[in-house]
Amino acid sequence: MIDLLSSSLSWLSSPAAAPLWLSLRVAGLATLIAWLLGMALGWVVARTRLPGRGLLEALCMLPLVLPPTVIGYGLLLLAGRRSALGGWLRTHFDYSVVFSWHGAVLASAVVALPLVLKSASAAFGGVDRTLEAAARTLRQSSWGVFMRVTLPLAAPGILAGTLLAFARAMGEFGASLMIAGSIPGRTQTLSMAIYDAVQAGDDDTALVLVLITSVLSVAVLLVSNRLFSRG
Repeated sequence: MIDLLSSSLSWLSSPAAAPLWLSLRVAGLATLIAWLLGMALGWVVARTRLPGRGLLEALCMLPLVLPPTVIGYGLLLLAGRRSALGGWLRTHFDYSVVFSWHGAVLASAVVALPLVLKSASAAFGGVDRTLEAAARTLRQSSWGVFMRVTLPLAAPGILAGTLLAFARAMGEFGASLMIAGSIPGRTQTLSMAIYDAVQAGDDDTALVLVLITSVLSVAVLLVSNRLFSRG
């Protein structure tokens, strides 16, 4: 048991574990971005009468149905070096999102956003409006009602969707490969490392990485399912 723990710790501190740590960093930041945008958009969809909100939701949900390579190509058109935004960033800041781990964050956030948006809109829509009305009779401001009543009641559903978004970001491959590439030590996440290992015929490394990815995904899904059942 001690030898197993020692070898595991040794592997985690070795260069071979770099894709794992990069995947966790990319997925964490992508989930944060998706959570912030998904919360705001979920509120708009569930609680406002904004014209075109149905179309807005449909556009935000596209990453669920479009091939990842299409998403990656769209991001290249939007922020690639030949795009207006990409050219402006390169001219003024000498920065490019292409072939950087920031590109992987961007791609992962885009594909994870629909999961947060859908769970947030359902959670906000399911909050009992009479409880909010009762809070307003106690002279609570709109912000106070949201923070003390709406958000706590909607939190389990939103958190469950956020965990699913994290799992989706951890497994992102196609869109990230298009915009960030698979550069060992820089942009090579777990999914890309698995693909490269299989291509190189290194089945042992691929199997280890697959097991790590599977364990992390199962753990996240178990927690998410429990939160969904509570919500």
